[in-house]
Amino acid sequence: MKILVINCGSSSLKYQVFDMAKEDVLAKGLVEKIGLPGSFLKHRRGEESNHLVETPIKDHEVAITLVIEALTSGEHGVVKDMSEIEAVGHRVVHAGEKYATSVLITPEVMQALRECIALAPLHNPPNIMGIEVCSRLMPAVKHAAVFDTAFHQTMPEYAYRYALPQTYYEKYGIRRYGFHGTSHRYVTERAAVLLGKSADELKLITCHLGNGASVAAISGGKSMDTSMGFTPLEGLIMGTRSGDLDPAIIPFIMEKEQMSPEQVNNFLNKSCGMNALSEVSSDFRVIEDAAAQGDHKSKLALEMYYYRVRKYVGAYAAALGGVDAIVFTAGLGENSPEVRDEVCKHLGFMGVEIDPAKNRVRGKEVDLSTASAKVRVLLIPTNEELVIARDTKFIVGSV
Repeated sequence: MKILVINCGSSSLKYQVFDMAKEDVLAKGLVEKIGLPGSFLKHRRGEESNHLVETPIKDHEVAITLVIEALTSGEHGVVKDMSEIEAVGHRVVHAGEKYATSVLITPEVMQALRECIALAPLHNPPNIMGIEVCSRLMPAVKHAAVFDTAFHQTMPEYAYRYALPQTYYEKYGIRRYGFHGTSHRYVTERAAVLLGKSADELKLITCHLGNGASVAAISGGKSMDTSMGFTPLEGLIMGTRSGDLDPAIIPFIMEKEQMSPEQVNNFLNKSCGMNALSEVSSDFRVIEDAAAQGDHKSKLALEMYYYRVRKYVGAYAAALGGVDAIVFTAGLGENSPEVRDEVCKHLGFMGVEIDPAKNRVRGKEVDLSTASAKVRVLLIPTNEELVIARDTKFIVGSV
């Protein structure tokens, strides 16, 4: 079975094609700057070098048409025609409380996704657009939706509710939802394999650290709590997101800066975080370089980031009543030995101890712990696309 995985953003599109017989990636690529100047498609078949197409891409329909052309190209393609693609799996950010598992896309599902736009106004519209365009261009193919929020639907009520009136929860769905669910789920499953145990036996803290970042408390293979909340803005300091704030700061800023609700929401999501603290970049590599050269603001930004991650790890260790392993994943978690070291070196009281030599690694699945450590520290590269492909295969196969 060949499965196409689609991840649509507002101006971008990522894709991969899997041969599910051995879960091989046949092709992958991305389309950037959709509807903007300088748009392009970057496509790669297997381990070949990238094939670049620079052309005006006015909307997602043009983008997906270009993806289909690349996949069926005699020179760079991996299928003779799209009839070889048996299913398409779509990443969808928000399903509210409507779905706790991945589902086959039907008109009823599409309506439910539209009803969740208010909960994810930046993410769900492009996700929905991608599904609609793919359905038009590939009408004979089955489509599945795999939700970022689904994995966290196992959180107990005392973890997902906010201290707001019950009516606000009932009327508006205001609660903690959590995100990065496919990533937390994937590394949970891989951690169990690495530790030689069933996920049912384990207490894990999974740290998805990228430009967007979240920490999750996992018990028995199920999410019990996570740092992102009603939106992806809550929790850790991120590349351009503020993370946790005193709520009173928001109306204060709105009054002082004469901001509308839309403007302040955009400000907190796109103009804060590491970019605002360092005043040099949202890219940790740039910030680390500036800090190494003595830039105080960059040093402070990094110290605040490490502190916030440690604080969540400590809190979740207490919430779980102990922890068997801490997992680092995503761009920063996988590729920054400095971040892993700075987070872990203050957790010795928990039995955390990483081997400096083992920690000098990027993007490889490895146990970083010393032999004597009571709590294991694992580096596990995430693979959200594979989770989407596996769920899609299961859903389509069971129809």
